[in-house]
Amino acid sequence: MHPAAPKQRSTPGGSGISGDPGGIAALIASRSSQPGVAFSEGATGRHVTWAGLGDHARRWSDTVLSGRLRAGSRVGLVFADPLEMAPGYLAAVAAGLTVAPLDPQATLPELVTAAGRLGLSAVVGGPEETDSLAAALADVGVSTSSTEGGALRSVTSVEGGGEPGRGAALVLSSSGTTGRPKLVPLAEAQLLRTARGVVGRHGLGPTDRCYSPLPLWHINGLVVGVLASLVGGYRLVVDRRFSASSFWEVADAEEVTWVNLVPAIIAILGERPAPPPVVNERVVFARSASAPLPVATLERFERTTGIPVVETYGMTEAASQITANPRPPGDRRPGSVGQPVGVELRVVDRDRRRLPAGEVGEVEIRGDNVIEVYWEPAGSGPTERPARTTDGWLPTGDLGRVDADGYLYLVGRADDVINRGGEKVYPREVEEVLLGDERVSAAAVVGRSHPSLGEEPVAFVLARTDTPVDPDLLASALARRCEDHLSRFRRPAEIVIASSLPQGTNGKIRRSELRRQLAEAAPRGATG
Repeated sequence: MHPAAPKQRSTPGGSGISGDPGGIAALIASRSSQPGVAFSEGATGRHVTWAGLGDHARRWSDTVLSGRLRAGSRVGLVFADPLEMAPGYLAAVAAGLTVAPLDPQATLPELVTAAGRLGLSAVVGGPEETDSLAAALADVGVSTSSTEGGALRSVTSVEGGGEPGRGAALVLSSSGTTGRPKLVPLAEAQLLRTARGVVGRHGLGPTDRCYSPLPLWHINGLVVGVLASLVGGYRLVVDRRFSASSFWEVADAEEVTWVNLVPAIIAILGERPAPPPVVNERVVFARSASAPLPVATLERFERTTGIPVVETYGMTEAASQITANPRPPGDRRPGSVGQPVGVELRVVDRDRRRLPAGEVGEVEIRGDNVIEVYWEPAGSGPTERPARTTDGWLPTGDLGRVDADGYLYLVGRADDVINRGGEKVYPREVEEVLLGDERVSAAAVVGRSHPSLGEEPVAFVLARTDTPVDPDLLASALARRCEDHLSRFRRPAEIVIASSLPQGTNGKIRRSELRRQLAEAAPRGATG
């Protein structure tokens, strides 16, 4: 018996794409007869076979067919166990549900707020997550169920609360560049299109094994990790959290051929001992995504590990991957996030006119895997608003330039640009200079209010932990380095040697938090 295929689903917002008849359900059915392991947990060695994935799908399908969950309902998944989350996500989508991944590390009030904002009918998770949630969610009309091995236990029929998925297979919450709450709905066809682009661009197949220790409630872990492994038919190694001390040990034991990382992890591994030679020989490349990767960090990792880095660029609104460098031995260009994959991309000026190669402007994208609408949070009035311009382009809010060969180079977010007396300072250009000092492991440049200039750049720097440094001496050395490499208006007015930098779970530095710190009190450090 194979999992029942859900009804064909159209793309949210009516872009004209239809979900593949069967789609993910058909892929699971075809893979369920494949021998071997689909998912394994690096820390414990536990695993789910391809046949086991088929069992998960059948159990979720039976739950929908029995009426305990309605097809098309929005269902939250909150699993700390990646071996429940990975197959559960695929099985829930295959059963015709709209999946909303939730952070299992969130607090109870945060999860209750998210359930209401997302318009969920039910939340499914492990016993440790749902037992504490049940009473609080019942008060807001949301059912809960725990699951083990794909079997949903004690889920009650959902007759009332929650909103329909309206054709989406996945919905993720995003604050956007303005901070205005919005929901990003993605259709099954869009998810599959991007996953196939990942597999095709990186030349992946059944003989590969990927290690992706990234959260499974973000688009990268779900599409580049879980869904791409289903499309490519290879084993995916997952973990509850990244562990620097055991990373290469897991890569060795699981015989992985590529690793899916973010810049924060790449920076950490670049400062640690090299992997064993057998790992170096087997791992063909490390994929970087989710945040800008400084060239110095890339080069340090490659020197330490001997493993080439493939830098990419993506966003939730495009179901993850937008551009990617080619897999080795292709023409990888340090500092570039590569060429478009399955989308159109252009760089425009303030009037949305396309700019020639080499000029900096805002990046816009369009394509079948790019959303057309955002959903509004449940109960907030109109149900959706346009995501694209009238001619079909989605403004990303990222600034960059393309070279003559179509490789994209990002310089920062539009709202992160610092206007110093009319001169534009792009944070990444300053950060690259700071990171060129071998003693620096991370850097973030943000704007601080100035009475006459409007803004001035301030740099927050994290020193490497493997070599003790004097903060004052390092700050002075970095100030001199900036004098040698940057024009006067680009030089930081202050360099703060920080003990830590605020980061999200996807590895991005929270610049808004640094700006808030500057607004509340003048930071301590050395000036440049």
